[in-house]
Amino acid sequence: MTTQSSQRVGLLHTVPALAESFSSALHEAHPTVESVHIVDAGLLDPDPDGGVTQETTDRVAAHIRHLEESGALAILVTCASTAEVAEQVDSTVPVVRVDEAMAEQAVTIATEAARREDRTGHVEVLVTRPSTVGPTGRLLERFAAAHPDLTVDVTVVDGAEDARERGDIAGHDALIRDAAIEFAARADVLVLAQASMAEALHGVELPTRVLTSPNGGVRALLAALRMHGSPTHAAAPPDA
Repeated sequence: MTTQSSQRVGLLHTVPALAESFSSALHEAHPTVESVHIVDAGLLDPDPDGGVTQETTDRVAAHIRHLEESGALAILVTCASTAEVAEQVDSTVPVVRVDEAMAEQAVTIATEAARREDRTGHVEVLVTRPSTVGPTGRLLERFAAAHPDLTVDVTVVDGAEDARERGDIAGHDALIRDAAIEFAARADVLVLAQASMAEALHGVELPTRVLTSPNGGVRALLAALRMHGSPTHAAAPPDA
């Protein structure tokens, strides 16, 4: 087993491009942190009923064990579709889901807006994969449970995931932009559920707050490292 370092974290990805972007974000937030990455695009294959197969669950658990054995003192799962499974894995170190901080922040924003205007709050969530609807919806419902006047709607952006799989990132981003423009005006906060969606609205101004998961995920990972390892002094990335 590798000797553990108080400055080492692990990340589990399903989208290959995210390994580099999260590595850069971590370096910017805390230059001395060492990161170990595992990429397994096969984890994105859901079962025919929209759930997660036992094989996927076993693979997530194996990856988390490998990151632990590599010396990671905190682990970030960057895929919204598989993060829910990762929460259920027994681990000796904290396992953080990338979208948890974002979901909590979305509920706070919508609740405060509703309170100010004495009305029902509304969180609108966009996803590109149908397999993300359940995990993301349940996460938001968990935070919204104490707020009965809050509604959460999750919408799949048709065609966006197919475009990305073809390598058409511009087409992927354009479909997300169109959907965001359509839904933003009717919500207190717009959530782009998957980390792979984070750059789609770059340079686009919308009438409501937009949240993405990477920055919150990095902050949560470094917070877990501070709690589990020796104290660190990370510069928190700005809010999305």
